[in-house]
Amino acid sequence: MLRTQILGTGFVVGEHLVKNDDLTRVMDTSDAWIRERSGIEQRYYVKDGTTTTDLAQRAAEKAIADSGIDKNEIDYIVFATMTPDHYFPGCGGILQSKLGLKPIPAVDLRQQCTGFIYGLQISDALLRSGAAKTILLVGAEVHTGFMPWTQWDHLFGLGGEAPTAEQLAWNSTFRDRTVLFGDAAGACILRASESKSGLIGFEMHSDGSAYKDLYVPAGGFAQRPYITEEDYRAGRHIPVMNGRGVFKMAVTRMPEVIRSLCKSNGVEVEQIDLLIAHQANLRINESVQKTLSLPNERVYNNIQSYGNTTAATIPIAFDECRKSGRVKSGNLVCFVGLGAGFHWGAALLRA
Repeated sequence: MLRTQILGTGFVVGEHLVKNDDLTRVMDTSDAWIRERSGIEQRYYVKDGTTTTDLAQRAAEKAIADSGIDKNEIDYIVFATMTPDHYFPGCGGILQSKLGLKPIPAVDLRQQCTGFIYGLQISDALLRSGAAKTILLVGAEVHTGFMPWTQWDHLFGLGGEAPTAEQLAWNSTFRDRTVLFGDAAGACILRASESKSGLIGFEMHSDGSAYKDLYVPAGGFAQRPYITEEDYRAGRHIPVMNGRGVFKMAVTRMPEVIRSLCKSNGVEVEQIDLLIAHQANLRINESVQKTLSLPNERVYNNIQSYGNTTAATIPIAFDECRKSGRVKSGNLVCFVGLGAGFHWGAALLRA
């Protein structure tokens, strides 16, 4: 059977390490408040001028080196992000240029936190159909463009003026979301071959009926012009989130899709050797683990170290597991996630 295999992986993070206590310099929060609600201890932010495709290039170069292929063997790019360098064009073509690849096809995905899983499914279809032979799949994000503060040097401990009381209050308005996110990129090289190992199944879903539970109100063509000065002043360029609604959907839909996917592929949930869920919130993942009755040694979480890096969370976690020995030959690995849209889904991989 022709199956898609992951030949190499790699990831990078933003240049600045930001611990929870550092965020108290620009908003009213605390390490305890953030840990209790999300499990996050730190995240990384890019320096000014670093773009999503810059991070993607660095991660891709690591994945290429890890795979042992020549970069010119890549004949397709699939790029998942919700924080592109520009409104248009997409990041895929820019990454092709930065890597110095020949003019190959590049597809950009906007499935947010499930972008990498959707990318796996699309890559698998391209490879097994013969439309591509070697795919570079990337999930990359620079979330700091959403952040409401301007006191970056002060945040990084590089001097600069502290926020005024008015600025601190404004920054704190968005703290339930801004404390969650980090900047990072993860990449992998995919190729199909006759093998018992590789990607063995997917199940994906989308339902837009509750999209306003997690979305960005401004910056789209539902209005004219698509961005205004008033939008910026009102913070409508920053995501809004119904936290309770998102939590309820995640802890319901993710176990459902895992059970359904396992059933359709003739395996039991108990046979999963390693569950790698999207790293949105540690409390969500703990609830999913409890629902599925999976022991700690069969679940991997790293949100504590990186925060929510959206399309990059799963490839980062998988890279860490591969290189630390958590993934062994023959293991059954399950990827699962839910993101804005809403989109959710799962994939099974036989290592």
